Order: sequence, then C-alpha cells, then structure tokens
Amino acid sequence: MSDIFELDPRLAAGTFSVGSTSLSRVLLMNDARFPWIILVPAREGVSEPFQLALSEQEALWRESMVLAKALKRYFEADKLNIAALGNQVSQLHVHHIVRFRNDDAWPGPVWGVGSTVTYTEAAAEALMDDLRRVLREPLALR
Repeated sequence: MSDIFELDPRLAAGTFSVGSTSLSRVLLMNDARFPWIILVPAREGVSEPFQLALSEQEALWRESMVLAKALKRYFEADKLNIAALGNQVSQLHVHHIVRFRNDDAWPGPVWGVGSTVTYTEAAAEALMDDLRRVLREPLALR
C-alpha cells in the first residue's frame, strides 16, 4: 500500500469534509433528508476492513462506535444504520446514517429512496460546525 491517500472522487463529490481523526476522514453526506456521516480510513488501496492492520481495524471500530453514540445522542435518533457496502465505491468507507421513524425511507434502507435534497451552503456550514464541536473531543477530531 502507498503512503499517499486520495479520497475517491465519487465520495468527494457528494460530501463535505467535517475533519479527520488519526485514522479516518470524517465526511458529511450532502443529503439533508438524513444526517449521514461517512468514515473513510485514510489508507490507500483498502477496500475491506480486514486489509487494515489489526490496530487500524480496532481504531476504525472504536471511531465508528464513538461516532454512532455521539450522533444518536445529538440528533435524538430513533435508530442508527451503520454499513460498509462498497458496491459502487470500493474505497473502504463506513456509513453512519441517523434514522427517524418519520424519515423518507423508514423503515427501509435509504438507498434508492426519493431524490437527494442537498444542503444549502449555510445549513451545511452550521451542521458541520455543530458536528465539529460535538465530535472534537470524543473522536479527537482535527
């Protein structure tokens, strides 16, 4: 694996950068219907969690659980969907989707339901500011 990490262009095109941890990039999906954060381990050529070093696998799991707990609390979510599918973007990334019983896709998955509602610039900036504040300490977000 190379030391140079590049975010897949499809992930970059549909997200905003919230920040980074020691392992991952933290991205906000640009779909205002669902609070949706993606963790992307900053390791080139990795498409599956088992391709990470054991210490990185453990770090990704810890980051995922800390993020999930913070999102559930902050948004007062009914449920959190956590998934690493990678069928369209093979670069390893873990979705954390905040779900509510009254959201557009409940109780099914969010993929393929309705049309994306993009954030306004002001709404995206406000949400990212909140997320940075909420995640700074528990995720050591920078």
